[in-house]
Amino acid sequence: MNVLLVEDEPRVADFIDRGLRAENHGVTVAPSGGEAIEVAKGGEFDVIVLDLMLPDMHGYDVCQRLRAEGDHTPILMLTAMDTLEDKIKGLKIGADDYLPKPFDFDELLARMEALVRRSHNFAPSSNKLQVADLVLDRDALEVTRAGETIKLTAKELAILELLMGAPGRVFSRTRILNQVWGYSEDPLTNVVDVYIARLRRKIDTEGKEPLLETVRGHGYRLKAVNEKSEPADASPSTAPKE
Repeated sequence: MNVLLVEDEPRVADFIDRGLRAENHGVTVAPSGGEAIEVAKGGEFDVIVLDLMLPDMHGYDVCQRLRAEGDHTPILMLTAMDTLEDKIKGLKIGADDYLPKPFDFDELLARMEALVRRSHNFAPSSNKLQVADLVLDRDALEVTRAGETIKLTAKELAILELLMGAPGRVFSRTRILNQVWGYSEDPLTNVVDVYIARLRRKIDTEGKEPLLETVRGHGYRLKAVNEKSEPADASPSTAPKE
């Protein structure tokens, strides 16, 4: 993603900037509304992250100006104002999503990526994902390993598709929770750990090379081909309702 970050608070801007660059995204920081409007004219951005409380103008005014000038780049508003009225106003003037401060970076990233997919009318280039001998057929909603069919629940399938879409990339529990269950799920639940344990038992059966890995303190990933496996953490055994 190429991101325009409109944020005047240096600590917040630095936090988001470093986090996005660590995920290999391009970032341009604009500390004021006027600068953001000018920068937006000269660059092609996938998403705009817009703080509302800016030193020269309100974020609502920035959003309205961009939309009036024909800029349809997805806008994610960041603000400490989180009343229903604030959210409705932001969405009515052209924002695409709204995230109150303080926020979790993984949730911010997940929302940004969702906006980009929606704006690009995202469609996978292939209907099949494959990592080693593990294959996911999106059309048939079928998973096989070494030619043997693996029966998965809808949530297990969603987690696997997320991981197989970026082999080697670590997905935090929060990010998996947001993308598979949605933002309303309690972030303190252990549902992700439980489902990962169930998924691991199904795809990493005895005699097969382990593919699903726990990266301690960070989250989970599907091992990219030719990587060495890391030992997995013990996982909870209590199965939640799907």
